[in-house]
Amino acid sequence: MSSSDIRDNDGPSGAITGIPDPIAEGLARGWKVRGGPHGALPERIDCDVAIIGSGAGAGVTAEMLARAGLQVLIIEEGPLKSSRDFRQRESDAYTQLYQEGGGRKTADQAIPVLQGRCVGGSTTVNWAGSFRTPAETLAFWGERFGLSTLNFDAMQPWFEQVEKRLNISPWLTEANANNQVLRRGLEKVGVPAPTINRNVKGCWNLGSCGLGCPTNAKQSMLVTTIPAALDLGATLLVQTRAERFELQSKLGNSDEREAEALICQPIQTDGSPAGAPLRVRAKHFVVAGGAINSPALLLRSDAPDPFNLLGRRTFLHPTVASCSVMPEVVNGWAGAPLAVYSDHFLSTQAMDGVIGYKLETAPVHPGLVLTNLGGIGSKLAERARALPQTAVLIGLLRDGFHPDSIGGSVKLRRDGSPALDYPVNAYLLEGARRAHLTMAEVQFAAGARSVHPVHELAQDYRSWAEAKAAIQALPYKPFITGFASAHVMGGCGMAADAARGVVRPDGQHWQLRNVSVHDGSTFPTSIGANPQMTVYSQAARMTAGLARRLNGREVRLFSPSQS
Repeated sequence: MSSSDIRDNDGPSGAITGIPDPIAEGLARGWKVRGGPHGALPERIDCDVAIIGSGAGAGVTAEMLARAGLQVLIIEEGPLKSSRDFRQRESDAYTQLYQEGGGRKTADQAIPVLQGRCVGGSTTVNWAGSFRTPAETLAFWGERFGLSTLNFDAMQPWFEQVEKRLNISPWLTEANANNQVLRRGLEKVGVPAPTINRNVKGCWNLGSCGLGCPTNAKQSMLVTTIPAALDLGATLLVQTRAERFELQSKLGNSDEREAEALICQPIQTDGSPAGAPLRVRAKHFVVAGGAINSPALLLRSDAPDPFNLLGRRTFLHPTVASCSVMPEVVNGWAGAPLAVYSDHFLSTQAMDGVIGYKLETAPVHPGLVLTNLGGIGSKLAERARALPQTAVLIGLLRDGFHPDSIGGSVKLRRDGSPALDYPVNAYLLEGARRAHLTMAEVQFAAGARSVHPVHELAQDYRSWAEAKAAIQALPYKPFITGFASAHVMGGCGMAADAARGVVRPDGQHWQLRNVSVHDGSTFPTSIGANPQMTVYSQAARMTAGLARRLNGREVRLFSPSQS
């Protein structure tokens, strides 16, 4: 399918016509959706399980609990959009589908953080890379956090269920030219370049995964588990912000308490209030708002935190980038943004040694690239003119395994909104330098005419020798070294005992008997891979146990009858 084919199919609004719209169809057959344009919220809702969020952890939890026969309520801060709203335009997508209009950053503004804020959460806007949790990461969690029962072999059945449910398999179409630069360069320097697994079905290879899939090919929560839960009778509240829990008074000397209710605020898409608050009562609450919003909700609720762990050990994959201008046309905005990767620079480093990094590519969308990859004035104009020949590699640093790899902390601003304090220390900066060196070598090996590491003082280098000498001489400091991230993990870490974790290995809060956390905030470290698959599989495992505890039902994310 070529871009001209797509334009031929464009409707008057810019949306692709003739594509079935599962959201519109579900609403037409009576899905229970309230909030925003779908009707005012009641003053009070009672249910079996209230799930905060609708992303990777929430979607899996919602489908499984609804299938277990429980009355499920899903509470999402963002709007409900569908394929007819996804027009492959950055100007629409970042403002409508991302946290803080795509402008979320760490507290000191040093690191932009891309997270979804819509039904489906980040799964609606991620780039579809799907990796099983690395075995060495799970082994580290077992050794340091007592999570030995979550080893790779034990997680295998959950990985398999997720892969079947979400159609996760290797990308079989030819990689786009941007990914071919990575593959060609890696092969020239003697490093393997495997193919990425992607959660897609019938993909048109448009390249706009990060802007919402206009053909419903990406098997995000928006088109899989959330519709399944709604078809099973769940209720979805959109444009509804979970403000705080009302917690039971402390009983005796026990730290254990219960959440009596959740107070929610209906909001406009800009976050301003849109009506009276809603009070939700549930037998059990599942917090799954992501690794910044979930600890923030618990902080606003004054949740018990006897070991001062809540919000701490929040990790990114701090990500650095390197741009190259190639002799050929790349058109890096077209085609699947992720198709090739390398874990060589993770697997050759000790887990608790110098920081390792995963190599991938980033889509060369004009707004994303020209906003985040440096340059102003005439230099920026020059880079804009070179976009068709530009290839972008990224290095995702694996944070959280070394004593100097301390991550960040989620804190609350005066208005109760969350902020991620994430100091960029010497340990991370040295990793950025090594990743820049590797990416420049790979890009020149692939035939680059010039390479520009994303660093405020870097120049366009014309040879590997010139780049190597220059990068080694650059000062690596916060703000002038360009970082970004789309992966946030931790803050409500799980552990085998309350002194090391906010939640138990089964996801239940150590001190709140009817509150669980089912999202990436439960990770004790970053994982060294795109996290959606790990969130799905951990949520499936946790939800199976929760369903047994709540009503004794056995439930799976995928059963043979679905095949």
